[in-house]
Amino acid sequence: MSSHETKPVRWFVATMVGAFAFVSYLERMNISIAAAAMMPELSLSPTQMGQVFSSFLWGYAIFQVPAGWLGDAIGPRRTLTLAALLWCLTTALTGLLPGSVVTSTLAVFISLCALRFSLGAAEAATFPVGARAIRDWFPLHERGVANSMMIAGASIAAAVTSPLISWLMVQVGWRKSFSFTSLVALLLAIIWQFSVADRPERHKVVDEPEARMVRDGDAASNRRQPSRSLRSALTDRNIILLSLSYTCEGYVLFIFVFWLYLYLIQVRGFSILSGGVAASLPWLTAFACAPLGGFVCDRITEKKGRVPAARTTIMIGYGVSGILLFAAALATSRAGTVAALCLSIGGLYFAEPAFWATAVHMSGERAGASSALMNTAGILGGIISTSLVPVLVKYFGWITALASGAVVALACTCAWIIMGRMGFGTHISETSGSAT
Repeated sequence: MSSHETKPVRWFVATMVGAFAFVSYLERMNISIAAAAMMPELSLSPTQMGQVFSSFLWGYAIFQVPAGWLGDAIGPRRTLTLAALLWCLTTALTGLLPGSVVTSTLAVFISLCALRFSLGAAEAATFPVGARAIRDWFPLHERGVANSMMIAGASIAAAVTSPLISWLMVQVGWRKSFSFTSLVALLLAIIWQFSVADRPERHKVVDEPEARMVRDGDAASNRRQPSRSLRSALTDRNIILLSLSYTCEGYVLFIFVFWLYLYLIQVRGFSILSGGVAASLPWLTAFACAPLGGFVCDRITEKKGRVPAARTTIMIGYGVSGILLFAAALATSRAGTVAALCLSIGGLYFAEPAFWATAVHMSGERAGASSALMNTAGILGGIISTSLVPVLVKYFGWITALASGAVVALACTCAWIIMGRMGFGTHISETSGSAT
C-alpha cells in the first residue's frame, strides 16, 4: 500500500488534537474579549480582571502533571473526552452565574476566579495529552509537523476568537457568547470519543502497513531513549533545562492571549469590532508560522538530530519575536504596531513545535507527564506576565509592559546558546534515521 494511502488516519488524529487545541483556546480566550463588557457591568477593576485571568493559569499549572499522568495511565481518548466535557460545563456557568445568580461584587469576583480556576484545571490535559497522542500515533521524523498542527489549532482559535466574541457581544451580549462556545466543547467531546483510539492498532480503520510504520518507528525511538519514571523526569537535567527555557514562552505568549485585545482598544484606538479583527491578525500569522517551524525542525532533524534542530528553530523564532515585540511597543502608527505584533507572535509560534517535539523525544513512555512538566513551567511564566503586565502598565505604561516581553524572548534565545554549551541533550541519540 502506498504512503499516500496509509497517511489519513494518523493525520486525522493530529487534526483532532489540533481541534482540541483550537477549542481550548476558544474557551480560555473568550473572557479576554468579553472583559471589555464584563468589567463595567460587573464593577470589576482591571486588576481584579487580571486576577481572574491568573486564576485560570493557576488551575492550568497545578493540574498539568496530574493530567499528563492521567493521559499516560488511561489513554488520550478518555482523558481528552472528560476534559472537553468539563470545558463545556465551566464555560456555560461563566455566562450564567456572575451578576445573575451571584450579585455582589465580591461574590462575582470569587465565582469568576473559581470558574476560571476550574476551567484551567480541565484544560491542563490539552497539550501534554495531545502530545502523548501524537507520540503514540507518529514516528519520530513526523512529530515536528504533527505537533505543529496542535500549535496551529491554538493559533487559529486565537485568531477566530477576537472577531467572533466581539461580534457575539454586539449581537447577543457577552453572556450568550459563553453559551455558544460551551456547545463547541460538547461537540468536540462527542466526535473525539467515537472516532479516535489511543493507539493505531486499536483503531478499527487503521490497516497493518500504517500500524507497523508507527510501531517500528516507536520501537526505534524507545531503543534510543528508554522509558523514564516521573521521578526521574523531575531530576533529569535536560528536562529541567527545557522546562526553564519554556517559562519564557509562557511570559510572552500570555501577553498576547490576555492583553492584546485590550491594548489595541485602549491604547491604539480600535473600536470593539475593528479591535477584534486587528487582534486576529497576529494569530493568523502564528497559524502560518507554526507548521513552517515544524517543517523546518523536522528537516534539520533529518540532518543534524532532534536537539540541534530544536536549538536552531527556537533561537531563530525567539530572536525574531523579541526584536519585533519591542518594535511594536515603539511603533507610532496603528498599522506598524499590528504588523510588528503579527511577526512577533509568528516567531513565537515558529519555535513552538520544536519545544514539544523535543519534550516527547526525551520522555519515552512518560511523554504525557514530561510534557506536562515543561508546560507547567510555561504556565508559571504566564502567571508572572498576567499579574505583572497590569502593574507595569499602571506605573510605567504599555511600552514598558511590552518591552518586558521582548526582553524575556531574547533571554530565551540566550538561554539556548548557554544550554548548547552545557551539553544539553548530548547523552541522547540524535539520529532519526532508524525511526524512518
